[in-house]
Amino acid sequence: MTLTTLFITAFIMGFSGAMMPGPLLTVNISESYRRGFIAGPLLILGHAILEVGLVIGLTLGLASILVLSQVKGSIAIIGGVVLLWMGWGMVRDAWKGSLSLSMEDTSQVKGMHPVLAGIVVSVSNPYWILWWATIGLTYVTESITMGTLALIVFLVGHLLADLVWYSAISFTVVKGKKIFNDSAYRGIILICGLFLLGLAVYFLWSGQGFLLG
Repeated sequence: MTLTTLFITAFIMGFSGAMMPGPLLTVNISESYRRGFIAGPLLILGHAILEVGLVIGLTLGLASILVLSQVKGSIAIIGGVVLLWMGWGMVRDAWKGSLSLSMEDTSQVKGMHPVLAGIVVSVSNPYWILWWATIGLTYVTESITMGTLALIVFLVGHLLADLVWYSAISFTVVKGKKIFNDSAYRGIILICGLFLLGLAVYFLWSGQGFLLG
C-alpha cells in the first residue's frame, strides 16, 4: 500500500464513520447553534487530541486491554452516565425555555468548552473505542509496518474527514439560524437531548451486558 492509497482509504473510512449519527454529531449541532461555525472545528480539535493519544496507546499495546469485556462494559456504563447528564441538561433547558439564539457570547453559555466536549463525548461512546480496537488497530498496524510517516499520513487522512464533515454541519446550522426562531431552536435542542438520553440508556444496557455476559 502506498502513502497515497493509505491517505485516501483513511479519509474515506473516516468520512463514512463521521457521517454516522451519534453523540458527537448531536453535540455539534447544539453547539453550532450556540457558538457559531467555530464549534465544529473546536469539537474536532478535542476529538483529534483524544484520537492521537489513543493511536499512541494502540502502538504501545493498548488494544489488548480495550477488547476485554470488563473494560468495554465499564466504558459503556461510564459513557451512558455522561450522556445521560448531557442529554438531561439539554432537554431541561429546552423545556424550560431558557435557551435562546441570542446567546452568541460563549461566556453566557453553560456547559463544557467545545474542545473538552469533543474529548468527553468521544470517549463516552464505547463503540468509538471498539472501532479503534478493531478497524482502527488494523490501520495502525499496517501503517507502522510502513514507517512513522505512514502512521502520520493515516492520522491526517482520518482526522481530515472528521474536520470536513463536522465543519460542514456547523456551516449548515449557522446558515439555517437565519430561518429559525427561538421556538424552533429549542425544539431542535430538545430532540438532540432526547437522542442523547436514548443513547445513554442503550449504552447503560449494553454495558451491563458486557459485564454480566
